Amino acid sequence: MFAMRTLLRVPSVRRRDFLRRVAAAVAAGAVGMANRQLLADVAATTETSQAPLLVKFPEKVPLILNTDRPPNLETPLAYFEHDLTPNEAMYVRWHLGITPTRVDTSAFRLSLGGHVERSVQWSLDELRTNFEPVSLVAVNQCSGNSRRYFEPRMPGVQWGNGALANARWTGVRLKDLLAKAGVKAGAVDVRFNGLDSPTLPAAGQFQGTPDFIKSLPLDRANDGEVMVAYEVNGRPLPMLNGFPLRLVVPGWFATYWTKSLSEIIVLDKNFDGFWMAKAYRVPPTHNYQELPKELAKETVPITALTVRSLFVRPAPGERVAAGQPCEVQGIALDGGKGMRRVELSLDEGKTWRDARLDADMGKYSWRRWRFDFTPQRGRHRLLVKATNADGDTQTTAPQWNRSGYGRNVIESLEIEAA
Repeated sequence: MFAMRTLLRVPSVRRRDFLRRVAAAVAAGAVGMANRQLLADVAATTETSQAPLLVKFPEKVPLILNTDRPPNLETPLAYFEHDLTPNEAMYVRWHLGITPTRVDTSAFRLSLGGHVERSVQWSLDELRTNFEPVSLVAVNQCSGNSRRYFEPRMPGVQWGNGALANARWTGVRLKDLLAKAGVKAGAVDVRFNGLDSPTLPAAGQFQGTPDFIKSLPLDRANDGEVMVAYEVNGRPLPMLNGFPLRLVVPGWFATYWTKSLSEIIVLDKNFDGFWMAKAYRVPPTHNYQELPKELAKETVPITALTVRSLFVRPAPGERVAAGQPCEVQGIALDGGKGMRRVELSLDEGKTWRDARLDADMGKYSWRRWRFDFTPQRGRHRLLVKATNADGDTQTTAPQWNRSGYGRNVIESLEIEAA
């Protein structure tokens, strides 16, 4: 069972004051060796004038706290300097108040039933030994990543840019599991449920909190790419990221990546549960755009990742040496078309120059990029935009929708050369 989390309480202070307090804590022995560099990196990559509240959960390095029940924890930007996000640094997103903290792996079974020839169950050992293992690198990104940058603000977890991860997922094809059960003709949707549960279940006329159940169209579920993963980056899934099994839907937002997956049901009609029919929906417009005073009358479920790019280094507001070469680093991603180019501008978008792209780790992975320039003394504002193989790129126009989903605007970075 999870031990009580450790809170690294950081009050609202300026970054230099925060660093001073971190140094004092280190000198006093109040911060462990493993956390010292992390604290400095988090302070350096804080995107606001206030330092974050860090929390230490089991199997995790200190992450940025957004909510504690359920746990919603954000990855500091420093960890995006890796090709693959370390398991210990992966962001955490749960919707319901009761999340699994212990799983009896000897008794656990994944069940598959519904509109199939035969209902089946598998133990964890049977999934590993009876099916061909597959691996792929894919970005997992919350639909609401970067929500705090939408104006005007809307309800929801106020994520910065840290609700995403890039990892190598290993497991079995969902297609192979469906084949073992024998999907009947007329099947339409496949429904997925996990071990989490609502704090207030339905009782009598009280509807309670809807269980977090998602679905995929049969064609997507059976495309050979959707996976039931039992490992991430060569190790078992962390409990907070969905141990013992997690659905992986490469190229789609993480709302479909059911954690602690325990039940799969094939349906002969469209699934109309709350988290499909009411939640995680967007206007069917370019960039999911709508106006606060003119909300779209029609919405559809959000699906594929939008094209976007992020700055990782230098950190916002960081000082760099004037007259010395500076390497700017970042990441770019989309829903699986592949990245054609990443460009940066030093003159507010009047001209653009290509960044260098690191090795391609697969169409569902992010691409790390690098850009060299020599800043003169003073403040500099850099812009970055990504373009995928289909020519889709990032927008210069302000973006807003009622849920703060699918941020796709051109990002900026301000640094000072001295």
